[in-house]
Amino acid sequence: MKKDITLKVNGDAYNLTVDTRMTLLEAIREKIGLTGTKDGCGVGECGTCTVLMDGKPIYSCLMLAVEADGKEILTIEGLATPEGLHPIQKAFIEHGAVQCGFCTPGMILSAKALLDENPNPTKEEIKEAISGNLCRCTGYQKIIEAIEEAGRD
Repeated sequence: MKKDITLKVNGDAYNLTVDTRMTLLEAIREKIGLTGTKDGCGVGECGTCTVLMDGKPIYSCLMLAVEADGKEILTIEGLATPEGLHPIQKAFIEHGAVQCGFCTPGMILSAKALLDENPNPTKEEIKEAISGNLCRCTGYQKIIEAIEEAGRD
């Protein structure tokens, strides 16, 4: 079954016809062509597909595209501006928190949601905020340091 929806992604509206079983992740990657949101596990275990919906982090692999109809979606592609990278992106680079980069988009968006609500989080609050995002490369210390610095900026 098909349904017409409008996804508001990174400030742009996309009028799409989607299968009602299509996930938001699939719509973002396949219909809109934004591939920064990664497909890691498909079952909500790794967080690589994290996007912000109405400012809150969600696993786009677990949400149907039709459920996101009319919602504001932010992907990693929408974070930087023409003036440059977002402070969180800069901090990740400066602290070496980017290794293979596969988890990075979801990790950065989870960090953004945290810092939008709490610009000066404790280490424990940072750990809690990114607990749904798995990283297989960095061991998390550099990621935590990057988020701390971005909160100070």
